[in-house]
Amino acid sequence: MKLEFFLAPTKDLEASLALYRDGLGWQEAWREGDLTVTLAIPGSEASLMIDAMDPEAAPGPVFSVESLADFHSTLPAGLAVVDEPAEIPGGFMATYRDPGGATLYVLDQSTGG
Repeated sequence: MKLEFFLAPTKDLEASLALYRDGLGWQEAWREGDLTVTLAIPGSEASLMIDAMDPEAAPGPVFSVESLADFHSTLPAGLAVVDEPAEIPGGFMATYRDPGGATLYVLDQSTGG
């Protein structure tokens, strides 16, 4: 399991970019359409994903695993399923909640991403 991103949903992508990219000087790593921008976090292998597709989504870490199906079938005690695995570009993603209420996203790139 590897931390890939921290998901930061936003209602205003341009305002978020003004802070993180322009204000803090973080560099864009990649974009997906007009609603998602990923920024490299200086000194970290993980990135910040600013996403306006679902501004009401819970912010949280996004972890990658080799196989989401395997991870999902052997969930650790205390990890509750919020959203079952669903197909995304390049693989699958599911949403979980830890005992303290934090949201965790887990994905794989098993179909070619």
